[in-house]
Amino acid sequence: MSEEISTEEYIRDLRQNLRENPGCALNHYNLAIALVKHHKWDEAISEFRAAINESPRMVEAHVNLSGIYFQMGEMEKGIELCKHVIEFRPDFAPPYGNLGFAYLEQGEVEKAIEMLRRAVKKDPEFVQALSTLGGAYLMQGMIEESIENSKKAIDIAPNFAVAHNNLSIAYLEKGEFKKAIEYCDKAISFGFEVHPEFLKELEAYR
Repeated sequence: MSEEISTEEYIRDLRQNLRENPGCALNHYNLAIALVKHHKWDEAISEFRAAINESPRMVEAHVNLSGIYFQMGEMEKGIELCKHVIEFRPDFAPPYGNLGFAYLEQGEVEKAIEMLRRAVKKDPEFVQALSTLGGAYLMQGMIEESIENSKKAIDIAPNFAVAHNNLSIAYLEKGEFKKAIEYCDKAISFGFEVHPEFLKELEAYR
């Protein structure tokens, strides 16, 4: 049985469970997660909202819902949700990471760095936040800080392609061309689409 078919059956089972017990926050949450896998964003939003309705402090539902809003470009809705989670769970790292991503998308790099630093302080193995922080530091020309955080990310997740790409850019900035090429090739091998202009710039040093 394919994964797609089994997921569809799982969704049907969850819908049936919810018909029998519509007040179960966990079933609404699990259904939302399954719908996300099928890119059924509107239905997923509805189910995350239902989960939050039944269990207002289900932090995972808030954070996942904020992620959908960010993907849809509805940044303020996502930001509001993350700030709400922080109010009652200030120790929980993911909303800080999501806020960092959102602020980067809005061009507010200093605010992004502040949030991402909080995220990795609360969870030192938060790979996405470490890698995004590495990218944010690059934007500020803080090369050593970028390298430090990108390396932390790949120490935890060696195949995390974005961090390899960040390291490639950082080492090119430092004039360490061999390392820049090495990390660029690793980023590509792990599925990252390196910008053609960057590849062209590196080609001169191969």
